[in-house]
Amino acid sequence: MILGSARDIIEHCGVPRFVFTDFPLGNPCGKPYDAEMQRLIIETGLDLLESATKPRTTVQTPFVWSDDRAWRANYMKVDATNRDALAAAGEARRAAYDDARKEGRLRPE
Repeated sequence: MILGSARDIIEHCGVPRFVFTDFPLGNPCGKPYDAEMQRLIIETGLDLLESATKPRTTVQTPFVWSDDRAWRANYMKVDATNRDALAAAGEARRAAYDDARKEGRLRPE
């Protein structure tokens, strides 16, 4: 059973069971830190393992990334308008992880 967001690619591969979540790539199990959503998506996958009666069965979760579908046009977009801000955010994230690691925490708070 596969949990994924790239429906066209995964279905083309012909996996036996597929739980599709229409989220940005890298987030097939739900939004970061949304434990309830993640739990429900995993439950959907476990239910599919029990209920699928034929190969190549796809189930779509009911969740949406946001009410506005504009995220699709801007997801992973890097250009002159956001390059510096993304670089700064990356540096800040790496620094937070370094601090957490030095303090013996697994992830930043």
